[in-house]
Amino acid sequence: MPDSTRVLLWTDAPGPYQAAIAEAGLAERVTVEAIRRSERPSPAQCAAAEAMLAWGAPPGLLPAMPRLRWVQALTAGVESWLALPDLPERLVLTCARGTHRQSMPENILGALFALTKPYAEAAEDQKRRQWTRRIAVPLNGQTLAILGLGAIGQEVARLAAALGMRVIGTRRTGQPVAHVAEVHPPERTNAVLALADFVLLLLPATRATESFMDAARLAHMKPTAWLLNFGRGALIDDAALIAAVQQKRIAGAVLDVFRQEPLPPEHPFWSTAGIRVLPHIGGMHPDRDRIVAQLFVDNLRRFLDGEPLSEVVNRATGY
Repeated sequence: MPDSTRVLLWTDAPGPYQAAIAEAGLAERVTVEAIRRSERPSPAQCAAAEAMLAWGAPPGLLPAMPRLRWVQALTAGVESWLALPDLPERLVLTCARGTHRQSMPENILGALFALTKPYAEAAEDQKRRQWTRRIAVPLNGQTLAILGLGAIGQEVARLAAALGMRVIGTRRTGQPVAHVAEVHPPERTNAVLALADFVLLLLPATRATESFMDAARLAHMKPTAWLLNFGRGALIDDAALIAAVQQKRIAGAVLDVFRQEPLPPEHPFWSTAGIRVLPHIGGMHPDRDRIVAQLFVDNLRRFLDGEPLSEVVNRATGY
């Protein structure tokens, strides 16, 4: 099929994407090749590919793909793509924004329940055959501050409000959001931090958000407040957070993302009392590839028809 568009699937799980292409009726319009993440596109694949689905790319590869016009990233965060020194200007980069809307809000609620309900302690009591009455702390009436009221933040707000929590937060536009009592611009972050019992980070990783939660911002939190990071690891100044927790200036933190993953065994997060380490489970879903595939095929149809793509990354803002 010489006139078909050449598409490269650079992933260990191409099946859901190939199935979605067929189900969308696009199979006759494209020629699809798939390679594993451990492989590198061959010279022939580099020369032919016009669209690519991938987790990332090493420096030097994209300039060697002269026909490549669009890349669909498999993640919502694209800092590794934007950090490439040779990311071609001509290339349209789209991200998987919104595809964590099912799993991540539930995992964030799970973290809130883990902090306030004594189920983990009861499990340890059971191992010792020890009957200990414990009191669960209610979430109803407490204040959740969401820094980054995007698609995931808005869904968390809906679920938290249903539990009776008061939700406040920040949004770049400052426009109202359903189920959020107060929406502030980023410049009002310190005031938002001072009101919160739980602070949830859902910001993207950009130059502006590097070490966003530093010692100065942590100092605005209540001594009884918890910090939850389900955004990106670079949002937190690690040393400042450890000091704040150790000195009881905040209650503690639940961290699902880190600057280096897997988190190195020697990192002090593992052993700091009050910091709970999660192995980046926030966005994981048993059908994640099927969910991302729906976004991909919608964009593939748009690409083939010459229409604007969805979830295009703004290189100026970094997301």
